[in-house]
Amino acid sequence: MNFSPSEMQLQIANVIKDFAEKNIRPKMMEWDEKQEFPVDVFRKLGELGLMGVLIPEEYGGSGLGYNEYITVVSEIAKVCGSIGLSVAAHNSLCTNHIYKFASEELKKKYLPKLASGQWIGAWGLTEANTGSDSGNMKCVAVRDGDQWIINGTKNWITHGKTGDVAVVLCRTGEPRAKNNITAFAIERGTKGFSAGKKENKLGMRASETTELVFDNCVISDSQRLGEVGDGFKQAMKILDGGRISIAALALGIAKGAFEASIKYSKERIQFDQPIANFQAIQWKLADMATQIEAAELLIYQAADLLMRGERVTKQSAFAKYYASEISVKIATDAVQIFGGYGYTKDFPVEKYYRDSKLCTIGEGTSEIQKLVISRDILS
Repeated sequence: MNFSPSEMQLQIANVIKDFAEKNIRPKMMEWDEKQEFPVDVFRKLGELGLMGVLIPEEYGGSGLGYNEYITVVSEIAKVCGSIGLSVAAHNSLCTNHIYKFASEELKKKYLPKLASGQWIGAWGLTEANTGSDSGNMKCVAVRDGDQWIINGTKNWITHGKTGDVAVVLCRTGEPRAKNNITAFAIERGTKGFSAGKKENKLGMRASETTELVFDNCVISDSQRLGEVGDGFKQAMKILDGGRISIAALALGIAKGAFEASIKYSKERIQFDQPIANFQAIQWKLADMATQIEAAELLIYQAADLLMRGERVTKQSAFAKYYASEISVKIATDAVQIFGGYGYTKDFPVEKYYRDSKLCTIGEGTSEIQKLVISRDILS
């Protein structure tokens, strides 16, 4: 592996830094307070080619790889975790699922709109009572000739209200039966499909999270992604990449908190000297730097395997588990370095602190990652 960032990655990082300073940082706390999802920002990100990073140019995407994608997500998250989360969910879940498993007709229909940022994508797997128990989901699709009738709800769906198209995983067989889940692409405005409750969250507040509600929603069989019953297998493959995506998000939040801590420790004067001179602060910073380095190596190792087409489940779980946990720890230590100021909204680390926690929950909790890892090493 080459551990040096490519010229493309460096260019992407510079573009995002400039974009974020102009378009994200000035209003991110206002969006956070109001829980406002800034759609216009994502339109602009689409113009930069950052809403279809992994999608080939023939479908309107940037045609880049996971190394570049990690750079995109982590650099945005260094400034705002909410925007980073929404970019990650749009790219790696909805858009990538359509690219990997949709018919050619659906790819041509949806991918150019998604990759350009003209449309926002959502991805619906989780339900209120079947978070990790997806084989027992209650959202059911029943076939009726060339149509499907869908009833049920999905919870914790990023862009559930604003999303123009959602990839939705529905049960099409008996509960917990083998191959009992099928994926569909469903457009906003389809009769019987609506958004439900919007969640009032601790962090990531500018990234919209709502229910999806299906009440006798009728769609054509042409909206099906892949074969009937293949939905769970598809979802697991998508989540292999999704774990890398969330790991990159956690990495960016950790880096943002770390860089803010470095800057503050050099500026904050106590006992007539910067607190960076104190060993207690130095050791916290040393731990942060080491953890960030280790997380980054795990993330790029997983990305390397994925791009080479090798099995990546364990490595992506390693990356997601470790990066998300150290992100919380680093954000916590950052608040401690800032002291009382770290507990106020006048300084950035309280937001990193709130945003970081979701990374240990979304797209598979830390406990699920440990289950994935342990099953692999014991098999």
